[in-house]
Amino acid sequence: MIAEEYKQMLGKKSVIRELSEYGTERAKEIGFENVFDYSLGNPSVPVPQAFTDKLVELATSKNPASVHGYSPSLGIDSVREKIAASLNRRFGIGYEKEHIFMTSGAAGAIAHALRSVTGKGDEVITFAPYFPEYNPYVNKTGAVLKIVPADTANFQINFPEFEKMFSSKVMAVLINTPNNPSGIVYSTETIKKLAAFLTEKEREFGHDIFLISDEPYREIVFEHVDAPYVAKYYHNTITCYSFSKSLSLPGERIGYIAVNPACKDAKLIVEMCGQISRGIGHNCPPSIIQLAVAEIVDLTADLSVYETNMNILYKALAGLGFSCVKPGGTFYMFPKALEEDAVQFCNRALKYDLILVPADSFGCPGYFRMAYCIPTEKVERSLEAFRKLAQDYK
Repeated sequence: MIAEEYKQMLGKKSVIRELSEYGTERAKEIGFENVFDYSLGNPSVPVPQAFTDKLVELATSKNPASVHGYSPSLGIDSVREKIAASLNRRFGIGYEKEHIFMTSGAAGAIAHALRSVTGKGDEVITFAPYFPEYNPYVNKTGAVLKIVPADTANFQINFPEFEKMFSSKVMAVLINTPNNPSGIVYSTETIKKLAAFLTEKEREFGHDIFLISDEPYREIVFEHVDAPYVAKYYHNTITCYSFSKSLSLPGERIGYIAVNPACKDAKLIVEMCGQISRGIGHNCPPSIIQLAVAEIVDLTADLSVYETNMNILYKALAGLGFSCVKPGGTFYMFPKALEEDAVQFCNRALKYDLILVPADSFGCPGYFRMAYCIPTEKVERSLEAFRKLAQDYK
């Protein structure tokens, strides 16, 4: 008998993936250049040449067993050391290699982080708007995901609702900043307030409460935006990182967990991650990819195009009557639809070959997400389609 639980999930596929697949098929009909696909957050800028060069060097001049063989269960020691050193240079926290665990992207990092600090029936809180895959990430561990409604005025944390929802069952809080889907960056004030609240609740309930910080967009922050490093402000922080966006490497599935050294069980948590891998079929990302990213750990792709695209779209959409909180980073924008039903709005947009994602599954009905990681010339050409769409509502 097949597993009914996963069979049922087939009826709840990712709307993002389904729209992306529609865009691919539509492009076959009318040409890729004529489909304005804002559905999938797939980086559009090239990987740094230094990464490619390093891959070639490793593959052609190093011992094949060292670059193609299994890595240790926690990741390659030299890679963990270089990541720890990079974080220390940038953020002034005393990481050592024992605080770093190599993962298959941020998804792999979150999977391990959740299992290391929660058990069956525990609660994990996150904040709308949120990445829809948090639902299976959390609920498939046996823990329960609770969603705090959005503060749509600015998409910072809705503290009044958060405080109402908080109970002794909460073992972890999962945040994503810079945020997918809103593009908002949590301010230092927000993070300090969150840290103070969690510290108070730890005292009240007498147990650790972990802050799991999902940070794949950490390097995509726009000019003059306040973007604090979360772990500097709360001791029990587990940082989940991916190189997918910073280096344009989503297909390589490479990331890491960094456990704040101020956490009393920091090194133990990393050791536990190696055992968690045995239960979820994760046995380290490829050795050659680990070694390559370690050599360029302080570099990024040229991410400036995302701010360029954001400014073009923000100005144009505002002029067409869309309401939107200006993004502070990422390559996402989160406008309010021009009608109450965002699904119907996004379906109408398809008439103009605009592929937009309704935000019901992000916890914000009435909004839609745009992933503007597409060429700037295509962004500019899409503005006429937006003008026609807006005209339908006048």
